[in-house]
Amino acid sequence: MNIKNRTTFLISCLLSLHAFAQHNISGNFPALAGQQVTLSGFQDFGTYTIDSTKISEQGDFIVSYADEDVGMGYITAEDNNPFIVLLSDKNIKLKGQSLIISEKIEIINGEQNQLFEQYASEHARREQALSAWDYLTKIYKQDSLFAVQKAPQQAILTEKQRIKAEDSLFIASLNEDSYLRYYLPLRKLVGSVSTVAQFRTDEIPAVINSFRNIDYTDPRLQKSGLLADIIDSHFWLLENSGHALDSVFIEMNKSIDALVENLLTDEQQLNTITEYLFKLLEKRSLFTSSEYLALKLLNEKSCIINTDFASQLESYRAMKKGNVASDFQFKNDVIAPNFEVNTLPKKLSDLQSNYTVVVFGASWCPACPQELSKISSLYSKWKAQDVEVVFVSLDEDEKLFKNFASVFPFISMCDYQKWESPIVQSYHVFATPTLYLLNDKQEILLRPNSVSQLDSWVDWYLVQGNK
Repeated sequence: MNIKNRTTFLISCLLSLHAFAQHNISGNFPALAGQQVTLSGFQDFGTYTIDSTKISEQGDFIVSYADEDVGMGYITAEDNNPFIVLLSDKNIKLKGQSLIISEKIEIINGEQNQLFEQYASEHARREQALSAWDYLTKIYKQDSLFAVQKAPQQAILTEKQRIKAEDSLFIASLNEDSYLRYYLPLRKLVGSVSTVAQFRTDEIPAVINSFRNIDYTDPRLQKSGLLADIIDSHFWLLENSGHALDSVFIEMNKSIDALVENLLTDEQQLNTITEYLFKLLEKRSLFTSSEYLALKLLNEKSCIINTDFASQLESYRAMKKGNVASDFQFKNDVIAPNFEVNTLPKKLSDLQSNYTVVVFGASWCPACPQELSKISSLYSKWKAQDVEVVFVSLDEDEKLFKNFASVFPFISMCDYQKWESPIVQSYHVFATPTLYLLNDKQEILLRPNSVSQLDSWVDWYLVQGNK
């Protein structure tokens, strides 16, 4: 075979392999004629476009996906209403008028999708029945009028067990190698959290243990679209388990240990997932556990943390509660409405206040104007509790800084070096706004994630404490 023929043969083989790896989703939706339809897939915490095409005048379309896309996906038209599809069947065929009401879409072909639709419908009805039986269980146990009736209690228990077994048998009957067999237990776990927390509290330990046993390195999880829900639900359940906050943090740290240990073999996923978790804990003001996560990752020698993420974590080690914050001079441009020029302190440690709030922000920061305006409105109340405020601006333009800060009643300063400012770096600031509450010894008392949280601290520890 000459070179030309071999090249032609090779290209032909590659095209054949590519065609073999393609799976089609076809649909007939007359009401969407002429619209663009898009097939999207999930990847970790985000989504990506797999294929897109224009729907014909008759309402027909075909989109394709490859083996590498196997997992959960969704189809959207121009109205942006998603229809969830299981990207596992080789050929899926759908029929309906539009994507707005998923219950009216008929799955003509695609066994895994048909089973998925069947389970979604049946599981919802089973959960409704279980909730009803749970309600009756409480009545027959707690109400003296019914508590003596042992036969109904046993009947309710038997029926609840039957419903749960029926649900489990459906999943067990699926092909062990199918994506649906992997996906449904995870979806069921996430979906159970709210009900378990409210009505089936005896199941909380088992549900938490199920979350801890999830393999976060499994590529199938990355394609599920459930990654964020799993982490959110796991830590929400821990937070709302009915235990004292100290116990909650102990359990959260156990879950962090299990997650990090599982991820040590996959550095990329370790960075992706722990960064998401760190931000989640910060957002929920669960600082004890976000600090625990930060220090655990920084002390872990067998993995490498991405530079930007490591900088965020380092701020916890350097600026954790109890540490002494760096002193700095009030120089360059300083705006201090409450001080005469000759009475303005020369440095932070010269302030004669029991508490000092150091705020890092800038005029270009989207959230800073609102947060600093809140501080301005609260300043007189804080000042009455001997709380001073110092705003350190990351602006680079003198005019912008002065226009922005001139309305604030507290001290504002700027050295126009943005992230390269020695003050910014010494406080390990990686985002704006960043707040620190210091005592008169410049020890860090609090790293509030919002002005509202800081104001709550002032109300609780100072205003109420002084009454």
